[in-house]
Amino acid sequence: MKDRIVTANMLALLGPAALLAGAYGFQYIGHIPPCEMCWWQRYAHMAAVALALIAMMLRGGLRRAFVLLAAAAIAVSGLIGIYHAGIEQKWWEGVTACTAPMISGSVQDVLAQVMATPLVRCDTIPWSLFGISMAGWNAILSLLCAGVVTWLTTRRR
Repeated sequence: MKDRIVTANMLALLGPAALLAGAYGFQYIGHIPPCEMCWWQRYAHMAAVALALIAMMLRGGLRRAFVLLAAAAIAVSGLIGIYHAGIEQKWWEGVTACTAPMISGSVQDVLAQVMATPLVRCDTIPWSLFGISMAGWNAILSLLCAGVVTWLTTRRR
């Protein structure tokens, strides 16, 4: 049982960390800025990483509880990914927010920054592989990871 919890804990840490690394790679290396819903998915993964790190410092039932909380956070990112992918596919209406950095300075500076800031829409697909968008891949990989972590943590001998 202990070995399964350790394995689940490592997966709960490394799974979302890898997905975050991929997301930041697309952002900074691939020059694909995230939309508002991409950030929501990242926040859930960040929470999962934090919970998995806390779990590594604990023992027994408390460790198991934090690993399950991390799995829940990973699943939340996957569910947001499903919702986001549905918006991209025009299956349902999405949010109207977009992402942009904080702007400050004189009126002319603000206007220049606003005009230079790209509008990142949640309903467009900036990249896909085999017809599946980044949001779709996040949903698949997150839910798979959350399922395996939960199974390892809760299964009986």
